[in-house]
Amino acid sequence: MTPTQIQTVSEAADEIRRLIAQGDLPGASAVLTPLAVPEVVELVDRLPIDDAAIVYRLLAKTRALEVFEALSPGTRGDLVQALRNVEITALFAEMDPDDRVWLLDELPASVAPQLLRGLTRQERDLTSGMLGYPQDSIGRRMSPEFVTTHPQLTVRETFTRIRAALDSAETVYTVPVTDARRVVGVVSLRDLMSADEDAVIADVMSEPHVAEVTEDAETAARRATDYSLLALPIVDGEQRLVGILTIDDAARILKQEESEDAARQGGVEPLRRSYLGTPIRQLVRSRVVWLLVLAVGATLTVQVLDTFEATLAQMTVLALFVPLLIGTGGNTGNQAATTVTRSLALGEVTPRDVLRVLSREIRVGFCLGLLLGALGFVIAGLVYEWHVGLVIGLTLVAVCTVAASVGGMMPLAARAIRVDPAVFSNPFITTFVDATGLVIYFLIAKTVLGL
Repeated sequence: MTPTQIQTVSEAADEIRRLIAQGDLPGASAVLTPLAVPEVVELVDRLPIDDAAIVYRLLAKTRALEVFEALSPGTRGDLVQALRNVEITALFAEMDPDDRVWLLDELPASVAPQLLRGLTRQERDLTSGMLGYPQDSIGRRMSPEFVTTHPQLTVRETFTRIRAALDSAETVYTVPVTDARRVVGVVSLRDLMSADEDAVIADVMSEPHVAEVTEDAETAARRATDYSLLALPIVDGEQRLVGILTIDDAARILKQEESEDAARQGGVEPLRRSYLGTPIRQLVRSRVVWLLVLAVGATLTVQVLDTFEATLAQMTVLALFVPLLIGTGGNTGNQAATTVTRSLALGEVTPRDVLRVLSREIRVGFCLGLLLGALGFVIAGLVYEWHVGLVIGLTLVAVCTVAASVGGMMPLAARAIRVDPAVFSNPFITTFVDATGLVIYFLIAKTVLGL
């Protein structure tokens, strides 16, 4: 297959793997040449890390840096460990301070001192300062390279500052306005260009939205996107400017957090790289621990069945409805947990709203239970006996109410104790609801049927 015949990134990845296996590096380079940077990024994500390192070495220096900066943090970390020390040091020195911290968070702690030693004193101080902030804080994701202006400066003087910082500032589209390093406003490049050059910045600037440097990175990123801010000033405890969060970095933070939440809600550890680029052993490792934990939790269900063995023996038809009831309860709890977790992420609810959320989920679960219970009562009554249908109907009402309540409370409880709500994932809720649902089922059956 020639480079002109390749239509998709998937085809390019397959062709490059074949050429590398044959030792045809010029051929692999020819396949890479027509690809745009986003396509090369996707291709690197799809390749095994050893092949990805070879591909990276085939890129021109300037293009290689563009590709590296666009890669996911996990892929960056794996790629760095696959490259030679000289290549790593040169690459690390070319990166922005915030990108360096992203990378160091993905590497073994022993690697950081070696990489930091290769920086200039100024760049090392910037990067080390960011590493001093808490792990999940916005201080580790902000950029410490910015341009500012003063409220008493003119628009003309501000433009002079911007031009002088074009090569070093992370962005110039939003400029923080500071007085004694404290943020008193922001001014956009659009406002500067539309204002008179002799106008004072105090007359042009607008009220700032800021985030404290120790604030959770996801919370700050959500605020930046909610308000459509091109740059969010980051301040310390005394409101002094220490960095900015750009909109592209905010989007990257949210993408990573949402990927982690989605994985953990499914009972899987988040992957550091794309699915196709992740080795089989890592896929197994990401799933096996959770499966073992859930398997142990599932023994609760077995214990409940063992406890009510005599009840099942007296009326075996009850066993036919066990999958229906525990499945419905698990799904109801999962729906509630997913809804509340998303509301927490968006800032729509907080742990202080626990009673309101509980009240709503009880009512939602009860209404769902009534609808499903009525249907279960009719179907089970027609197929079997009406008293069996009554057991199924009442159980569905109770199970849906309990499941929705538990599912809605778990994310709030997690946030209250400062644990990721996604850790209280759907499989855990399902396991809990399975056991409690069976207890409810057999207690109702014993009461209604007189067993």
